[in-house]
Amino acid sequence: MELKLALGEWSGRFDMEKAVCNHGFFMMSPNLWIPSTKSLRRPLRLADSTRSVPVTISHPLHHPFLLIQVHHSPISSADEAVILEQVGRMLRISKKDERDVTEFQEMHSSARENGLGRIFRSPSFFEDAVKSILLCNCSWKRSLDMARDLCLLQPKIALDGNARSKRKRSKCSDDIGNFPSWKELLAWSWVDEKYLIKQCNVGYRAARILQLATMFAQGDLREDHIAKLEQSSDPTSFETLYQKLLKIKGFGPFVCSNIMMCVGFYQRIPSDSETIRHLKQVHGKQNCSKQTIGKDVEEIYGKYNPFQCLAYWVELIEEYENKFGKLSKLEAANYHLITAPRYLGTRE
Repeated sequence: MELKLALGEWSGRFDMEKAVCNHGFFMMSPNLWIPSTKSLRRPLRLADSTRSVPVTISHPLHHPFLLIQVHHSPISSADEAVILEQVGRMLRISKKDERDVTEFQEMHSSARENGLGRIFRSPSFFEDAVKSILLCNCSWKRSLDMARDLCLLQPKIALDGNARSKRKRSKCSDDIGNFPSWKELLAWSWVDEKYLIKQCNVGYRAARILQLATMFAQGDLREDHIAKLEQSSDPTSFETLYQKLLKIKGFGPFVCSNIMMCVGFYQRIPSDSETIRHLKQVHGKQNCSKQTIGKDVEEIYGKYNPFQCLAYWVELIEEYENKFGKLSKLEAANYHLITAPRYLGTRE
């Protein structure tokens, strides 16, 4: 069956290719960008949050809506609403997001000329947060592998009543699933830190991932509150969330700033060694270091407040597409080859 997500008054300015292929998350499982059709394929959750269905998202030429082909039927009206909500979140189809894009492009001529200003994200905050953890202290190839292995794990821990026996769980499956939800990760006693390390090779990140899931289970983080925040422009509320995330062991400024960027708060730039390299090569900040990075990014990007992160990201996209070609034309089999340039956010 097919669903349509109206683009509203900004349909003439929406470019799906640019809305998707601008951040490393679009390359991470279970996302699959198809260059030949400029479409995105992945599983999305249904209303009961326990089942997922594969969908393909495209933007028919000159049409004022996104087309979502659901490769499963039938689904309920509640399922349809949830699918549309997830697609809207990924591609930032909302009044708040459009307002942000418009205001940012008024400040940034290159973004306006090239139709940039949306940063791709996941269908859920939890997926964004976990993927931000996966970017830290490893190569881009390993980040991709860890995301894939978590999606391979998901069918084994699904809450739809079809979980495999423990004997079968020890065997590897080639059937990729959705990205695990926090509920699925906490549902089974055998999914502990050691199990995640063994099955998904996430190393020390296993403890961070499970701690984040536990915060949702205990109500310290709530999906409905975060959803409301994502449509807010209140800097105080964003700062409250940022400080809460910082209290999680292993969630440093880079991870938390990357998560806040996904939420829609763009004042904090996720700064790492790649940021230092960029400021040295592009802005001539030869003395830039971990000690000076905060001052340096404020000097360069402060004029774009409250969209400093968008300005930084536009520069990275332009720099790397000049070197490696359009991200949207890369074949999935070659994603892992992009290791030297850490424009995807990977820290080493």
